[in-house]
Amino acid sequence: MKNIFIAIMSLMFLSGCQTNTSNIIKSDGNNAGLKLPEGFSALIFADSLGQTRHIQVNGNGDVYASLSRLKNDGGIVCMRDQNADGRADEIKYHGKYTGTGIGLHSGYIYFGSDTVIVRYKMTEGELIPSKDAEIVAAGFSAQNQHETKPMTFDQEGNMYVTVGAPANACQVEDRTKGSPGIDPCPLLDLHAGIWRFKADILNQDQAKDGYRYATGIRNAVAITWNNAENKLYAMQHGRDQLSQLYPELYTDEQSAALPAEEFLLVEDGSNFGWPYCYFDPAQNKKVLAPEYGGDGQKIDRCSAADDPIMAFPAHMAPNDILFYTGNMFPDKYKNGAFIAFHGSWNRAPKPQEGYFVVFVPFKGQIPEGEWEVFASGFSGVDVVRSPRDANHRPCGLAQGPDGSMYVSDDVQGRIYRIVYNGK
Repeated sequence: MKNIFIAIMSLMFLSGCQTNTSNIIKSDGNNAGLKLPEGFSALIFADSLGQTRHIQVNGNGDVYASLSRLKNDGGIVCMRDQNADGRADEIKYHGKYTGTGIGLHSGYIYFGSDTVIVRYKMTEGELIPSKDAEIVAAGFSAQNQHETKPMTFDQEGNMYVTVGAPANACQVEDRTKGSPGIDPCPLLDLHAGIWRFKADILNQDQAKDGYRYATGIRNAVAITWNNAENKLYAMQHGRDQLSQLYPELYTDEQSAALPAEEFLLVEDGSNFGWPYCYFDPAQNKKVLAPEYGGDGQKIDRCSAADDPIMAFPAHMAPNDILFYTGNMFPDKYKNGAFIAFHGSWNRAPKPQEGYFVVFVPFKGQIPEGEWEVFASGFSGVDVVRSPRDANHRPCGLAQGPDGSMYVSDDVQGRIYRIVYNGK
């Protein structure tokens, strides 16, 4: 009888049916330590996997996570729930690359290492992809910061890749007190933006074959294509250390609150202003950076920079976006955005913030209403003074075929699964 049940579940997943597995799987008694809205519960899908970054869920329910460091000689964790209890019971490691970006597209699993994008062929019914990696895009320079290469895909065969800025604010001497900004900033030529490639063409070079779709984005670890609106969205990691580098202009308290983490609707040709500008949420406008003559009020060239569609508190490190399209969660969540905030490191003397997943309601292409904390408790402590205090930090988000939501943690290598049990 048990085997018949498993077979039925497998067929439903393979056919793309969205079953309400919240009535089948059993959540952890303490919701795996998470605080969730009424009617929701959580369980640990898998644990101690390595430094799991972004995640993807295949149409049959198989889960794939990228690793920032090799574990068991692999950079991709491949997971399957064979007995339909909601937890991974088959875990395999694959691939020689490490990084953050991972995507499932047209029968391949794509992986974004720091300097190259590769893909592996998937075989229907098989958990582990092919051994051989095909190079899709290369030519990215090695960086010592903001080097991750997350990617997303549109509906016309294009792949979009973040290329972060290898600097805080494009100073002559990076992160050095009083060092001026280079004007114009040469990093913008091949960094600080989003590049578009063809998803099905191999051995593309960033400089020769890539198309700079948008610029002025310091670092967008969170990037996703919203299929319902046919638009690209991203979250920017704002610049750091205003009071440390310019104490004559900013107090520590102001530096902890500036600049906003920006939610971006990214169009072809968008320019969001980095390194010359940053968004001040108190003034609700972009102002000139101090490296380029700004004083915290002056707008100057920033009047031409594109604004975000929503601003979040500073330094919370948004690492992934998921537009929810499932049928498990209540209607209020349909087509809205979930954002995973990895957590801040430089809000002293104030406590660090983030370390949670938030929800943003949407109407069409833009938010409708305020954002709210959806899932918290990842850090395991009441007050985070340093990222080292946090037991877990949210990094990646994915939606299962049943409508449940997966959240990855890159401290302990845990993957949470959140389901809705309410009426």
